[in-house]
Amino acid sequence: MEILSLRGLTVTASDDARLLDDVDWTVRAGERWVVLGANGAGKSTLLTAAADHASVDTVGVAAPLVVPDGERVLDVVLTAVYAGLVRGDEPYEDVDEARARSLLGRLGCRALAPRAYGTLSVGERQRVLIARSLMTDPELLLLDEPSAGLDLAGREALLLWLGRLAADPTAPATVLVTHHVEEIPTGTTHALLLRTGQVVAAGPIAEALTSATLSTCFGLPIVVSETAGRYAARFGLS
Repeated sequence: MEILSLRGLTVTASDDARLLDDVDWTVRAGERWVVLGANGAGKSTLLTAAADHASVDTVGVAAPLVVPDGERVLDVVLTAVYAGLVRGDEPYEDVDEARARSLLGRLGCRALAPRAYGTLSVGERQRVLIARSLMTDPELLLLDEPSAGLDLAGREALLLWLGRLAADPTAPATVLVTHHVEEIPTGTTHALLLRTGQVVAAGPIAEALTSATLSTCFGLPIVVSETAGRYAARFGLS
């Protein structure tokens, strides 16, 4: 089943610069994509286009949020603010809280339920945001540089749980944007590489993410390696 199908998509800025140039891209159910490219390559523009052109009813987006100090993560973040469940003064149903707790557990942060959002670490917030984005049971999940700003421990914890989510056959199709191959979680099935708004390569990750394609993507000689589903890159000249 096709979740997203873009054909010849071109996006032009106000100064007529092309942010995306003739992009063809298809995302199908069950696929876990990574979108790679340098700063300014068009990654975030492509993610916006994915949200706008998805052929499904529900798209989950892990976006930043502001929650008043003292509010609890479970009640405010997952069941009230971000789940589309706001019903005025009506009480939330037990099933809403049960689902929120289940999703927190799915991202390894069930114990954070009673915590004030402002007390969480950056990594903990990112996982809560992803749990929030799953509340509506989306068919497509969009993640824009979820590891940005995390230290090593926070990044690895996030990637661990993203890898487990990718391995779950009931999880939605996923598109994750980054410019670091080290931030690709295990279980990623496909890659799309962008350079100045144009697609360098797109397809199964073993075919699309190579030393040659990544070198073209970033305009430098780069050597890509893979170990147990995790990727690394280094400058290719001795």
